[in-house]
Amino acid sequence: MKKFKSDKLREECGVFGISNHEDSAALVALGLHALQHRGQEGCGIVSYDGKNYHSEKRQGLVGDHFTKSDVIKKLPGKFAIGHNRYSTTGETSLRNIQPFFADLHMGGLSLAHNGNLTNALSLRHALVKDGAIFRTTSDTETIVQLIAKSKREKVVEKLIDTLFQIKGGYSLVLMTNKKLIGVRDPFGIRPLVIGKLKDSFILASETCALDIVGASFIREVENGEIVVVEDNKMSSIKPFPKQKARPCVFEYIYFARPDSLIDDKCAYEYRKKFGIQLAKESDVNADIVIPVPDSGVPAALGYAEYSKKTFELGLIRNHYVGRTFIEPTQNIRSLGVKLKLSTTKTIVKNKILVLIDDSLVRGTTCHKIVKMLYEAGAKEVHVRIACPEIKFPDFYGVDMPTKKELLANQKTNEEMCEYIKAKSLKFLSLDGLYEALGKGKRNDAYPQFSDHYFTGDYPVKPSDNLGEEKVKQLSLLSSKSSN
Repeated sequence: MKKFKSDKLREECGVFGISNHEDSAALVALGLHALQHRGQEGCGIVSYDGKNYHSEKRQGLVGDHFTKSDVIKKLPGKFAIGHNRYSTTGETSLRNIQPFFADLHMGGLSLAHNGNLTNALSLRHALVKDGAIFRTTSDTETIVQLIAKSKREKVVEKLIDTLFQIKGGYSLVLMTNKKLIGVRDPFGIRPLVIGKLKDSFILASETCALDIVGASFIREVENGEIVVVEDNKMSSIKPFPKQKARPCVFEYIYFARPDSLIDDKCAYEYRKKFGIQLAKESDVNADIVIPVPDSGVPAALGYAEYSKKTFELGLIRNHYVGRTFIEPTQNIRSLGVKLKLSTTKTIVKNKILVLIDDSLVRGTTCHKIVKMLYEAGAKEVHVRIACPEIKFPDFYGVDMPTKKELLANQKTNEEMCEYIKAKSLKFLSLDGLYEALGKGKRNDAYPQFSDHYFTGDYPVKPSDNLGEEKVKQLSLLSSKSSN
C-alpha cells in the first residue's frame, strides 16, 4: 500500500461536463482549473464533434497543459467532459487518468467519476472471469465494463442496470453521441451540481466551476438522481428507492472551495460558524488567534469574532513550494513544514496564542507548527480544531491514513495534546458541528450527513473485505496495492 504522506485529507476528484457550446473544451479546461483543489495528479478532457471523440490526458496540473491553444484545438466539438484526478483507487499513471472512453455497439461513451466503489474488486473479479479485459487499475473502468455488458438496449437503461450493481460514494458525468448525463449516488455522498450558460447545460463538482465560465447555478443533483441532457433539454430519473441524503460532511469542513455554494451558502460561511461554535465550547484566555493557513482562516476569523480576540496571521504560507521540491535529499526533507510555513516572529513573540486548524489527522504537521511557534517566542500555544476527532477511515474516494495512523483513534485527548506539545487541545464537538451546520443535534437513527470520519457510521458498508487497515482497493493489474 502506498503510504499516506500528507497530514491533510486528500480531496477526491473534480468533474465537469458541458453540452452544446462551440468552445466546449476551453470551458471544460476553465472549469477544471477552478476545481484544481480536488485533484492535482492528472487531468483529462474528452470532446465529441458529432462524428468522432477526441481525448487529451496529462499528468500534472490543468494550467500546465490545457491553457495552450494547440491542445484545445485537438478537442473540437460542442460537447466535452473533463476530470481532475487524485487517485484513491488505482496507481498513478497516464492510463488511469479520466475521462475514460469506450466504443460500444450503441455508440461511443465517455465517463468521468468522482468517488470510490466499495465493491469494485468483487465486480471486477466477476467481469474478468466472464472474459472482460481491463486496461486500467481504476475502479471507474468497472463502471464502463458493466455498462458495456448490460443486455439493455438504451444507454440510460444500461446505466441504471449498472447503478444497481455498484456500491459506494460516487458522482458520474457521462457523454454519449447524443446525451450528457449526470449521476449522484443514492446517499448523495459525493457532490454534483447543475448549471446553465445560455443554451448549454453544465454538470460540475462545485459551483465555483460554474462561476469561472459565467454560468448560472440551477441546483444540486439530488441523491440517487440521474439527469439527462439531450436536444438542449434536461430530464430527471430517480431509479432508486427514496431515502434521506447523507452528503459528505467534509465538503463543508474542508474539501469544497470556500466560495462554492452548498445548501445555498458558501462553504466559507459554514467554516466561520465552526469557529464561532468552537469559541463557544472551548475559549481560552489568550492574546491573539492565528490560523493554520489557508484552510484554518475562516474558522479562526469566527473564533476571534465571537471571543473578541485579535485575529493575526502568525503563520505565513509559501504558495510556491513545488510538489517535488522536497525529494532530493533527506536533509531537505527534514525541513518539513518549514518549506511551506514560516512564523511572523514579531507577532507571536511573548504572546499566548490560540492556533486554529480545520482538522487533525496524524498530528505530525501540527506538532511541527507548535514547535515553530515556541521557537519564535510564543508564551503558550493552545490548539483548537474546528471539527470533531477523526477516528475512522473513509471508503468513498478520500485518501487518508489507516485507522492505526489516525491520531485520535489511538490516543486520548491528553495524549494527543502531549504529542503535539501544545498547552491545551480541544476539538469541536459533534453536536457543535451539527449546530453550526444549522441541523440541530445529530439524528442517530437518520444522520443528516456522512460523518463516518468521527462516528464510524458508514452509510454504505465496505464489501470488498477491505478491513480496518486496508482502506484502498487492491489493483488486479499490479503486485502493489492501490493508491
